[in-house]
Amino acid sequence: MDITDEGGMGVKENMYQECIDACLACMDACNMCFDACLKEDDVKMMSECIRLDRECADICAFAAKSMQTNSRFAKEICMLCADICEACGQECKKHDMGHCQVCAEACLTCAETCRKMAA
Repeated sequence: MDITDEGGMGVKENMYQECIDACLACMDACNMCFDACLKEDDVKMMSECIRLDRECADICAFAAKSMQTNSRFAKEICMLCADICEACGQECKKHDMGHCQVCAEACLTCAETCRKMAA
């Protein structure tokens, strides 16, 4: 798909767009889960989920930026992102709260998308 920049020149859409979108969706889900976990009655029980939510949101933001700027390390960053997303998704799946289940789905989708992009 071509899009036109301000000068009227055709520019190819970022070849990483599907992965960027998955990373940004995962980042959003992790940030929402992080915030909701802090409001749970037993925050101590949620500590690993909270920690992984933060790490996952951070790496997703970094991975998206690396793809948006066509970093030569984008594939390696996305492989690390996939590993962290997988860990976060598995942790979130352990909890019955709706926000954790939504986050788990976003994380596991992002992990799969990152691995496909980096292959």
